Amino acid sequence: MKVCINSILDGAEFLEVQSQHARNIICGFGRMGGQTIGLVANQPSVLAGVLDNNASNKAARFVRFCDVFNIPLICLVDVPGFMPGPEQEQGGIIRHGAKLLYAFIEATVPRITVIIRKAYGGAYIVMNSKQIGCDINYAWPTAEIAVMGPKGAAEVIYRKEIQSSTDPAAALTERTEEYRETYVNPFLSAKRGYIDDVIFPRDTRYRIIRSLQFLEGKKREKPERLHGNIPL
Repeated sequence: MKVCINSILDGAEFLEVQSQHARNIICGFGRMGGQTIGLVANQPSVLAGVLDNNASNKAARFVRFCDVFNIPLICLVDVPGFMPGPEQEQGGIIRHGAKLLYAFIEATVPRITVIIRKAYGGAYIVMNSKQIGCDINYAWPTAEIAVMGPKGAAEVIYRKEIQSSTDPAAALTERTEEYRETYVNPFLSAKRGYIDDVIFPRDTRYRIIRSLQFLEGKKREKPERLHGNIPL
């Protein structure tokens, strides 16, 4: 992911914050087209890029910081979901994940997302998706947007057919690829309005800079209330 980040920033200069904490998510500052931006990205080389308690808190704090100082947010998504397991659940994974969700929803700065690869389940929604008010949402052709991974979905949907097959492993592989081609692709999401455009990787920097220029001076009307009820 850091190679991808350096490829789109001015001069490949990236100031990462809390680099040794919750390394499965990357937060930091850079410039694009001369404009300062805050960048949040999943790191698939650490815990496959899942969101856990620490990663959710780290990213939520960073998003709130950028919003306070009027710094546009860029989100690069490659997330397979939330970290499963009793330890995370006892630590309050739902509450901590909700903090990141709340931080993005309340942010009034320009928000742009690029889905690089995996974007599964609730973690996809939390990572600055169109459904929670992202201004512009792009996806690479390699993006996989779904409720769950193709293999897991195939095992559930085609369970009886796979079990009754003479070669269950081959049947599972065939159904997995069929599910991937039919449902787990960015074009279906774009057709439904969840993605604004499917772009080539080489166009990522140019499209983000143009989007930042388009969103310059963004104004958002907020309800007349003192504050929301953040999930502490």
